[in-house]
This record gives sequence, C-alpha cells and structure tokens, in this order.
Amino acid sequence: MTAATTTLWGGPARPPCLLDSLVTTAREHPDRVAVVDGDRSFTYAGLHGWVGEVVALLRGHGVRPGDRVAVAGARSAEVVTAFLAVAAVGATYVPLDAEYPQRRLAHMLTDSGASVLLHTGAGPRFDSSAVPVAIPRPGAGAAYEVVACSPDLPVYVIYTSGSTGWPKGVAIPHSCLDGMAEWQRAHSPRPDLRTAQFAPLNFDVSFQEVLGTLCGGGTLVIVPEELRQDPFELLDWLAEHRVERLFLPNVALTMLAVAASAEDSLEHLSLVEVNTAGEQLVCTPPIRELFERLPGCRLTNHYGQSESAMVSSHVLTGPPSSWPALPPIGVPLPGCELLLDPADPDVPDVGELLVAGLPLSLGYLNQPELNERRYVEVPRTPHGHTRAFRTGDLVRFADGVAWFLSRTDHDVKIRGYRVNPLEVDAWLLEQPGVAAAVCVVVEAGEGARSLRAAVTPKAGAELDVPGLLKALEGVLPEHAVPQSIAVRPALPRTPSGKVDRKAVAEDLARAR
Repeated sequence: MTAATTTLWGGPARPPCLLDSLVTTAREHPDRVAVVDGDRSFTYAGLHGWVGEVVALLRGHGVRPGDRVAVAGARSAEVVTAFLAVAAVGATYVPLDAEYPQRRLAHMLTDSGASVLLHTGAGPRFDSSAVPVAIPRPGAGAAYEVVACSPDLPVYVIYTSGSTGWPKGVAIPHSCLDGMAEWQRAHSPRPDLRTAQFAPLNFDVSFQEVLGTLCGGGTLVIVPEELRQDPFELLDWLAEHRVERLFLPNVALTMLAVAASAEDSLEHLSLVEVNTAGEQLVCTPPIRELFERLPGCRLTNHYGQSESAMVSSHVLTGPPSSWPALPPIGVPLPGCELLLDPADPDVPDVGELLVAGLPLSLGYLNQPELNERRYVEVPRTPHGHTRAFRTGDLVRFADGVAWFLSRTDHDVKIRGYRVNPLEVDAWLLEQPGVAAAVCVVVEAGEGARSLRAAVTPKAGAELDVPGLLKALEGVLPEHAVPQSIAVRPALPRTPSGKVDRKAVAEDLARAR
C-alpha cells in the first residue's frame, strides 16, 4: 500500500505488565473475592497461592519461558488458575475448550507444539506427545516469582477458523494484552466490577473478562455452561450474583434483551456496563428498551480480531432511542494506530482496515505464506509504525471514528465467532459421495444469521444428510456446523464457472 494519508491514533500508552498488575492486586486486596465458581469462592490471596502451586508444578516439569502449555477443560476456576500460572512462568497458554470436537482439539494440540497438557477431570480422549498433568486442587498455597515481562513474549495462542479444514493458531504477545488489560481497568466505570465469565475458552473475549477483572481487583464469576444458551435463566443468575459487568456477542445480547422485556422490573439487576463484541452491533428495539430500563448501565461496542485482540471501542451515549441502528466500532485504544488501504483513490476514507501498534499479534503458527499476506510492511506511519495486520474488514473513517461496512474476504461472524465457510466446504468435500459443496450465510432477520450448506452427489451416489452433519460435528465447533444441508442436482455458477454463493444463499433462504 502507499503511505497512509488518513489514520486514527489512540494516543501514547505505557501499560504495566499484566503479571505485575496481578501480583500487586493480590498483595493490596488479599481478602477480596477474586473468583466465584458455583458454590466455591477464592480470595485474591487464595487464588495467588493456588497459582503458585501450579507454577511449581510447571517448573517441575521443565516448563520455561517461551514453551507452550495447553490447558484442556471446561470454563472454571481451575482453568483460570492454570492460565495465570502458565503466564507467570513466561510460557504460552493454549486453551483447548472441552466443548470442541476431540479431533479438532487433537489438531490444535499437535499444531501448537505444546510440551505439557494441563487438564481438568480425566483429560482429553486422544493421544498426544504432550505430558498430561492434572490441575491440582487448591492446597496450602505457594509463593512464586513471575517471569520478567517483555513486549514480544507470547502470552497465549488462540485458534481461529481457516480455509483448509483446520483452524490456524495466532500468537498474542504481552504488548497486546498488557495494553488491553490496563485500558479495561481504566475505561470501565470502576476497575473492581463483578464480572461474568461468559465467553468460551477459545474466544479471545475470555481474556478480556479474566484480565480486565483480576488486574483491577474485581470479582470474576463463572457462568454455568447450561445458562449460556438460556437467556431467561441467565437473567436471574445475573441478579442473584450481583453481576455488574457483562461481555456478550450481539446475538446473545439481543436474546437477553428479549428475556428482560418479559420482566415487570429490572431493579434487581446490578449491571453498570455491558460490552458487546465479535460481530456488528445491531441496536434492535429490545436492546433499546433494555437500556432505557437500565439508565445506570452503559453499552459499549468493542472491535478486534483474534490477530489483534482489542482494537477500538465506542460508548453509546444519549437516549437509546437516538442510537444508530448500526453503531460505529469507534476510536482506537491507546497505543493503537488504524490505517486505511483505499480500494478507490478518489474515496480515501473507505478501504480495508489495517491495525498497527500495541494490538498487533506475532502472527500465525506454522503459516509463513499466510503471515506474508496478512502481516505486511507499510510505509512509516505518522506514529512511526512500519508493520500492520490486514484485517479483511472494509471500514469508513468519519470525524475521527471508524465504521464497519463489510468483509473483503469469505470470513463471517456467527454468534460472535469468526467462521470461514471455506473450512466447511473443505470438510464436506472430504465426505464420500460429495461431488460439490458450498456453505453460505442465510440472513434470518435483523441481527440474525445462520450457516447453511448445499451439496451435489457424485454420479450414482445417495447422500446421507444426517451422516454428513454428524461428520461435521466431529471436526468443527458447534457454531461452525451448518443448520441444514440441502442436496441439489447442481449448484448455480457464475459466468466464470465459480459457484454463485449469492444464488445458493437465496435458494436456501427460500427453502427454509
């Protein structure tokens, strides 16, 4: 790209190391509750001591700075403790969400090269060269020293959808997470809010929930898994646990707002901040009504990618009735510079968004060609950056604020998760009897969308649709499995011979 003529700058930033922030908080507030998980609660002193026990365990297994350690299990106090211990020794945390298919987890573990596998319960049901180690129950506690921080030391590797049929890992360094944790601490109404831990382990918002809370002296309350899909029960749970801060994708926020509309009063809720991320925020009538009834609670739209975590934010102000239907993604965080690569030189304020500065990740694991395409050298920016990440998002800059317009590639957001439909295509084409396959997004109304697929059989083959769906469930996370698969004698084509995805989507929408 040519030198950027229009950029947005979040201002200078010198965030403290998140490890130092965690230790300082534990020292200053030892008796404050740090984590609540069901009927268990842990003070900062208790959590700090438990982390020390896991640190000793890791160092006893030879884990050193720069090594990778996988952690398998469900969202829990154990997994939070394991993450903090892995970060404390300077190793890189690789989350393996128990809700994912075993084959997918096995690939992630192998691809990451993790040497140790911490786990809850009986552990994963697949073979691995990583040494399995059960996360210990909290004991008497142990003191420990955290590793010296450096900006490029990777804190975690998270896997995101790819086009090959397997996900790709992204390494996130301290420079990115330190800035995010400090910004969240300073940006929220209070640094010590009671925060729900709602996001799955393999969704990067989970790190914002954990670090944004524990670095500020707040209380992290683990949401029971069965409540994540039940907005009515979740609403009661939020009230019971006096939750003040919540992070939700747009579709989950809409569902919660619909559930709240059935309540005579919302005075039992303690919410002061709701943050939404993962997809375009749509201010539906239920969402507007929810915040009209919660005048002491603010709504903030967050934007970022797995490759750059937290990039920008926008706080909605004024009466909810005045909010735009599609709010902007806002202004960059401190230390972040946003660049535009215009497709049309005559329209310099619209183009693909590039991210530079603190949020930039280290790149994809084992993907040199992809790194070369997405992490690019750029002419020196107004704030001295020469490396940036191509987001694939088309945006517009106006009056110092960024607005999301669309994607420039095949990636889509389903319930807040990034999905590449080509990954679904690839797995469908692996199935016996499938000659052609395409996965598309079907819009089902304001703010609602779903994945659906169409396949054509090979000559003489009869396709078993339930069997195809079961095969996909064995390798894809639940949000990436199409809601339906339609069998067609042929797929519509463009004049160039490519599958006409728009025509397929229209056909499947009519067939619903």
